[in-house]
Amino acid sequence: MQEPGLEVYAQLTEAQLRNTLDPQRGLFIAESPKVIRVALDAGYEPVSLLCEERHIAGDAADIIARSPQQMPVYTGSRQLLADLTGYTLTRGVLCAMRRRPLPAVGDILSGARRVVVIDAVTDTTNIGAIFRSAAALAIDGVLLTRQACDPLNRRAVRVSMGSVFLVPWTWLDSYDQLAVSSFKTAAMALTLDSISLSDPRLKAEPRLAIVMGTEGDGLPRDTIARADYTVRIPMAHGVDSLNVAAASAVAFWELTKDSHRQDNN
Repeated sequence: MQEPGLEVYAQLTEAQLRNTLDPQRGLFIAESPKVIRVALDAGYEPVSLLCEERHIAGDAADIIARSPQQMPVYTGSRQLLADLTGYTLTRGVLCAMRRRPLPAVGDILSGARRVVVIDAVTDTTNIGAIFRSAAALAIDGVLLTRQACDPLNRRAVRVSMGSVFLVPWTWLDSYDQLAVSSFKTAAMALTLDSISLSDPRLKAEPRLAIVMGTEGDGLPRDTIARADYTVRIPMAHGVDSLNVAAASAVAFWELTKDSHRQDNN
């Protein structure tokens, strides 16, 4: 338990892994072989691996082969690793990986047509699900306010199935940055003057930022007030709203129909 290097898996909090004082040295944990492979394919650098003994020559074999020869590989029984980390490993493999410098907001917006702004959503499951939908439904980039959950949180990464590595993202400090790049904003919120998601004006916008808020409190009033559009998803049976992850998938589908999304059928 005291082996140097294991503190990444057993002791450090998500905030400590992120290392906000020196982001260049920050780490994150990728969980499950599939997610780790997506991260490797995206160019992320593995620092160490923690896996069940049976996976050394099994599910983790190709990951180890793709990693630097000197990279530490820690192993043990399923119960030992659960005792060490405090949770049962999904598919029995964890990988500590080096964070990369984030792109500038302008770099993400340049050439983009549809982006999503995640405003103060802190639930890791919702963050991961939004990223998965964004990757699948041709969203060009993800911007998060500073109050939102870190997309490289271990659970968010796992729920996204590695989609956080497929869509460019960064932190948004001001909505003015969207206007500078000629983006109109569509705030997803229930108000008296909200328009339907199917309103043709939305699809006609060449550059649109879809703004999603928290499930409980929704978007801040000032965010809604400054938005170019306030948008609702039409509902049946008296249901007033959807979970933010579900709502994002519906919004992405509707507003990217004429984009570069591929039909796999």
